[in-house]
Amino acid sequence: MNSLADLGRRFYIDGRWTEPAAPTLRDVVNPATEEPVTRVALGGRSDVDAAVLAARRAFPAYAAMPHAQRVELLRAIVAEYLRRAPRIADALTAEIGAPVALAQGAHVALGAAAANQTIALLERFQFRRPRGTTLLVHEPIGVCGLITAWNWPMFLAFLKVFPALAAGCTVVLKPSELSPLSAALFAQAIDAAGVPPGVFNLVQGDGPTVGAALAAHPEVDMVSFTGSTRGGIEVARAAAGNVKRVVQELGGKSANILLPDADFGTAVGKGIAHCFNNSGQTCVAPTRMLVPRERHEEVMALAREAAASFVVGDPRDAHTTLGPVANLEQFEKIQSLIESGQAEGAELVAGGQGRPRHLSRGYYVRPTIFANVRNDMRIAREEIFGPVLCILPYRDEDEAVAIANDSPYGLSGFIQSADLERARRVALRLRTGTVNINDPGSDPDAPIGGYKQSGNGREKGEFGLLEYLETKAVVGYRTA
Repeated sequence: MNSLADLGRRFYIDGRWTEPAAPTLRDVVNPATEEPVTRVALGGRSDVDAAVLAARRAFPAYAAMPHAQRVELLRAIVAEYLRRAPRIADALTAEIGAPVALAQGAHVALGAAAANQTIALLERFQFRRPRGTTLLVHEPIGVCGLITAWNWPMFLAFLKVFPALAAGCTVVLKPSELSPLSAALFAQAIDAAGVPPGVFNLVQGDGPTVGAALAAHPEVDMVSFTGSTRGGIEVARAAAGNVKRVVQELGGKSANILLPDADFGTAVGKGIAHCFNNSGQTCVAPTRMLVPRERHEEVMALAREAAASFVVGDPRDAHTTLGPVANLEQFEKIQSLIESGQAEGAELVAGGQGRPRHLSRGYYVRPTIFANVRNDMRIAREEIFGPVLCILPYRDEDEAVAIANDSPYGLSGFIQSADLERARRVALRLRTGTVNINDPGSDPDAPIGGYKQSGNGREKGEFGLLEYLETKAVVGYRTA
């Protein structure tokens, strides 16, 4: 496997690279060129059966592995992953259009950071805890089906695979069929690290076939899914047959509230940078910027200037800061929503429909900003998943909170204020799984997850590890 064209034709099952039972080949299209990079095999129910049964066989021995030995195994995986970092970054640029600097400095790096955070957690986590006369025991839940999205392939893989392995579970990973190449390299790293056969398995395929079979499989004890809310609903339905645990990290439409005392010169630019990061393909992105009505014109000017600073182009060009969106379906959805925003009367500040003028092919979206947006417009209600920002004016703090909470989603929120106490008060009023005050940076122990249609359960940190554990109460274990 020396080139990207060699990847994705075989699955990793029971410690071996195996041929699919009845493969269907699918093009992997480079979103910058609209040309195929290679063809990969999509699996079916038979491949899922083989992978799940391998994981079931491997579970008892792996669950009994001493925690210190698991730590060393996870460290070995990280080392092998980092050896492959240049190839993984290259694969990410080819399959989802991530600019080279973003692929290396964010996609690959975030995966390693998530892995190391899980290792540190495993070293200190207490799997047995006394509570009065009762002993609380945290035990691995069993075989886990892990279904990841295409927007942050390596971060999401580590966010699921590593807590599961740390807990003592065995896993079957189904990556998105739109990002299969990086997933194959990830599996190579796990194989080279010496993970016991059956502990980790990889089956490529689409959601309606492989994803559905994995979610419904009676030998799978838990499913963790990242993707659209529509996909999450289907996974939950499929999983209901044997009452397996389901963790879902789904869509978002996060509000970024700029309170009147915020530093607008800084906050507007940072908010747009966060919104447009990864070509806007981030579920927690602050896509609704809420600003005081009397500052609306000022924010429009700042936003127009910030949008003009993005360099849209070839992701392999080091000067590019905004690459294409990952696929044709996403490109067409974004174009439709931009058209909807204009039809509903939102004021176009920057961008608009179509590619940037200097680009004749590729799934490139113009950095787009709408102002005077009402919260009942489609562009304010639906997750666009592209470099599109909505600016919504508000009268006072109460209305800002009401607008922020008036959403079917509740994944994340953002607040900008010079008054920390005020920001804290507003943060506690938002109905979201995460709230970020004044661009705080990442907290490796802060859980990720949402309210409402943004999903169930949490990922990252101790809360993420607990999703892969059952809790047993041994009552009377100690005498009073």
